[in-house]
Amino acid sequence: MTQQKSTRKPSTNTSAQDTVAVQLLRKHRGDVPISGWRLIAKRLGPIGIVCLGVILLVVLMAVLAPVIAPYDPYEGSVTARHEAWSLAHLMGTDQSGRDIFSRIIWGARTSLVGPLIVIVVTAVLATTLALTAVWFGGKVDAFISRILDILFAFPNMLLAILAVAIFGPSLLTASIALAIGFTPYSARVIRSVALRERNLPYVSSAQLQGISGFVITVRHILPNVRTQILTGMTINFGYAMIELAALSFLGLGVQPPTADWGLMVSNGQASLQQGYWEQSIFAGLAIVITVAAFGYVGEQLGGRRASGRTR
Repeated sequence: MTQQKSTRKPSTNTSAQDTVAVQLLRKHRGDVPISGWRLIAKRLGPIGIVCLGVILLVVLMAVLAPVIAPYDPYEGSVTARHEAWSLAHLMGTDQSGRDIFSRIIWGARTSLVGPLIVIVVTAVLATTLALTAVWFGGKVDAFISRILDILFAFPNMLLAILAVAIFGPSLLTASIALAIGFTPYSARVIRSVALRERNLPYVSSAQLQGISGFVITVRHILPNVRTQILTGMTINFGYAMIELAALSFLGLGVQPPTADWGLMVSNGQASLQQGYWEQSIFAGLAIVITVAAFGYVGEQLGGRRASGRTR
C-alpha cells in the first residue's frame, strides 16, 4: 500500500501576519534595542549632537593647532598692539601684539590636557578605591570610607592651592591636586553601583568555581560599572576645566607666556579697563562653550548622579 505524502499548503494568513509584524515593527521602532552611534544619538538628542560637534571641533583645534593657526602664538609686535578685528587678525591682537585667534587655537591644547589629566587620575583612583572597598568590605571598606570622608572636607580649590604652594605653580601639580579632590565624588558613585553588582548571584557562582576575587572584579564587576565611570569622566571634565582656568587666572596654574584660555582671561583683565575686551571675552567664551558642551553631553548620557556631585 503506497502512502501518499501529504503536502501542507502555506496558510493564507502568513503574508498578512508578516505585513502586520512589519507594520508593528515600524510603529514601535523606538522600542527595538539599538546600540552604537544610534543609541548615543538617541540619548543626546539634537542639542546633544551639536554639543558633541563642539567638543570634536575643540579637539581638532588642539590637535591641528600647528597647521590651522595663522600666526605664531608667542610672536608679537610692539607696533601691532591692540589691533581691531580685521581679515589679518580675526579676533584682533593683545597687549603684546600677538594674534588672539592663534592663541585661542593653541590654548585649546593646555585647556584640554589639564582636565584630561584630572579625569584620568580621578577615574583610576576612584575605581581602585571603590572596587577594593566593595570586594573586601568590613574594616577595609570602613577605612577607605573614612579616607574619602576626610577628602570631602577639603574643597578642590583649597587642595590645589596647597599643592601649588608646596610644589610650585604648574599645570601638572594643579591637575593632580584637583584629581585627588575629585576622587571621593566619583568613588562614592562607583562604590554604590559596584556594591549592587557584588551582591548578585553570578559573583557567588564564580567564587564557588574557584575564580579569584581579582579576576571576578576585573572581568565581571568592572565592566558593569564602566557606564558610571565614563559618564562621570565626561561631567568632571567640565568641572576640571573651570577650576583649572580659575587657577590659571590666579597665576597658580599655567604660567606665561603659554597660550591658555584661563591665563588669557587674566592677561586681558588690565586691557578691559582700556576698552580692549577681545582677549578676555573670546577666551572666556571658549571656556563657557566647551564646559557647557561637556556638561550637557555628560548629563544626557548618564545624569549628574554618575559624577557623584550634588552642587
